[in-house]
Amino acid sequence: MEGTFEWTFQKIQYWHDPSQQGPVEQELATKMLQIQSKRFYLDVKQNRRGRFIKVAEIGADGRRSQIFLALSTAAEFRDHLSTFSDFYSSLGPPNPENVPEDGKLRSEMMVKDNRRYYLDLKENSRGRFLRVSQTITRGGPRSQVAIPAQGMIEFRDALTDLLDEFSADEHAYKPDLPEGRHVHVDNKNFYFDIGQNNRGVYMRISEVKTNIRTAITIPEKSWPRFRDILADYCDKIKPGSSGAGSVAATADQSHTMGNSNSTQQHLQDTSGGGGGGGGGSSSMK
Repeated sequence: MEGTFEWTFQKIQYWHDPSQQGPVEQELATKMLQIQSKRFYLDVKQNRRGRFIKVAEIGADGRRSQIFLALSTAAEFRDHLSTFSDFYSSLGPPNPENVPEDGKLRSEMMVKDNRRYYLDLKENSRGRFLRVSQTITRGGPRSQVAIPAQGMIEFRDALTDLLDEFSADEHAYKPDLPEGRHVHVDNKNFYFDIGQNNRGVYMRISEVKTNIRTAITIPEKSWPRFRDILADYCDKIKPGSSGAGSVAATADQSHTMGNSNSTQQHLQDTSGGGGGGGGGSSSMK
């Protein structure tokens, strides 16, 4: 049957729980690197929006910093690591008298949706390192990690191993799904959330009123059909359209017929009780 789809409907009690905010994450793999006095963890994770890699740096003092990379961004970063490593090898020994004022030896930038990544090979009194900074265009704090220059190749190889394993079926996952949307109508809230599971991408439309949440889940393959149906209704119902006129005419006609039927019924009632009424009138006379 054309246009068939699977969908689920559920009505559940919905209570706001701050501890459950954000998508649930699943860890798929992890690698640990010890580079000089720092430890780095490369974690492949997956949530409702897809797969990504979290890079966490643990300093000698225990301080932790981290950045997040979509798999496609991680692949681009891996390629930059090769370029930076080749450049680093060509520099020769550090020369304190020939260091740029800002310490930068080479810089690159990566852009992915609403995130920007700044890659700066820098030099200071403690040596050379690659600083990777992540910023979000809509605001928020900058997060960054610093990889000692001597460990860039080791870092690249570890990243390559993870990408080889988890990018093989990346086509089945979309790591950068659209963000959720919200519509408020009267005293109701409607939420549109995009997610995915092992069966593919889906849209969950939730209606939330007080503590009740009702939701339907629509598979991605059915979105165009839903869109066409909604567009058709919008064209028929919008003010000034023939469809709206037909609906209004039908409503008016039903209202008129209802009034007519009421009047007719009233006359029948009056006529049916005329004998008694007439008798009553005669008596009064």
